[in-house]
Amino acid sequence: MRYVTDEKTRNEYKEFLEKHERCNFQQSTEWAEVKKPNWKPEIILAEDESGNIIGSLCVLIRKIPIFGNIMYSSRGPVCDIHNKEVLKQLTDGTRELAKKYNAIVLRIEPDIVSDDKEFRNIITELGYKIKDDAKDFKDEIQPRYVFRLDIKGKTEEEVFANFKQKWRYNIRLATKKGVEIKEGTKEDLKDFHKIMVETGARDGFIVRSLAYFEKMYDCLAPKHMKLLMAYYEGKPISGVIPIFYGNKTWYLYGASSNEHRNLMPNYLLQWEMIKMALERKDDVYDFRGVSGVLDENHPQYGLYRFKQGFGATFTEFLGEVYIPFKPLTYKLYKFSEKTFRTLRQLKMKILKK
Repeated sequence: MRYVTDEKTRNEYKEFLEKHERCNFQQSTEWAEVKKPNWKPEIILAEDESGNIIGSLCVLIRKIPIFGNIMYSSRGPVCDIHNKEVLKQLTDGTRELAKKYNAIVLRIEPDIVSDDKEFRNIITELGYKIKDDAKDFKDEIQPRYVFRLDIKGKTEEEVFANFKQKWRYNIRLATKKGVEIKEGTKEDLKDFHKIMVETGARDGFIVRSLAYFEKMYDCLAPKHMKLLMAYYEGKPISGVIPIFYGNKTWYLYGASSNEHRNLMPNYLLQWEMIKMALERKDDVYDFRGVSGVLDENHPQYGLYRFKQGFGATFTEFLGEVYIPFKPLTYKLYKFSEKTFRTLRQLKMKILKK
């Protein structure tokens, strides 16, 4: 086991990550740059006897006032998730980091399906606890429930034919009505952000700053990120940000104006992103999060239905696994975190009225 400490090991890690079937952009050095300076990255590498990388875990470390440092890893580890020796190397690395930073907890939200019993057994043996009760967006940092579209080896015609009939109709309607899709520049993020603020006010979520999106663009574009904007009669009405890394494309952010929603620009934008993923010969197009509450009366059910219509598979991830290095302090921190999120949701509901 070793860490990424210089440019040489950094490049080795990037090559390993991009070629691995479990690659995830949130484990990348580029994404770690986006999260600086609030989060400090450390990358743990598991090795075979010849020193070759066989597993990795990118951990972000942050100082929380009053409580101390927390360690967090989104969508790691990247390895053979059923190889206990590899997972032990990575876990030993996190324990070393916990001592170095005097951390109260390690939290990981892995890209692993919920019913993987073998992985559950291994990490339990290694000292992790599993948080199994999340249902809604506010319950975890990363969505536990997503829609994923298997596009490996498929053609545009095959993928399009698998969409629901109404979805195919809406894509054609947007084109017929004159909606145009253009790739945006960093400057176009200003229009995207204005529409995102409009979307947040309508749907009741907090919107990141324009500066955050510009930093994302600086760290990830053009290889790993693009901005696509939908225009009607020369005016921007919707936009999306896809992320490309390794064998996958992710639909990371989307924004839509209150105007011209009847022109179905969001359907056409999704199709354009899927076509990009197909051109890259990706294995997976990830629509990202939906609520786990499958009730038509739930406020997020419309999002579930929209993503489902593209023929994607509803996928439940394992959720959060964690090691509390200071159990009492971590319990107090969790209580304060839950209270903060509840108050924030309440504030958004009040502002929406």
